[in-house]
Amino acid sequence: MSQPVKAPKVFKPVVVTANELASGAVVFRHADGLWSIDVGKAEIAESREAGDALLALALADQEGCLVVDPALIEIVREGGFVRPASLRELIRASGPTVALPADAYAHL
Repeated sequence: MSQPVKAPKVFKPVVVTANELASGAVVFRHADGLWSIDVGKAEIAESREAGDALLALALADQEGCLVVDPALIEIVREGGFVRPASLRELIRASGPTVALPADAYAHL
């Protein structure tokens, strides 16, 4: 009996996220090469190739000691709003689920 052939996963738009090395904050890479906590300003890759290129830039930023653990995450567009597709990434993008000092993200 032959195994059913799995259809290739359909590509969905992605952004790259990481943790800022200095603070540990969850950040997203913008088209200008800067990183911030605003997922809405993140550069969006519309194809696998663009995603690979975006991740390569993020890995270079990791080598430059700006961020750690860069990864591509799927996003959802709702009108002009962009949010991570998975609950885990939505929680990461929304900030900690516990109160932090008011100045914790002041430099971002």
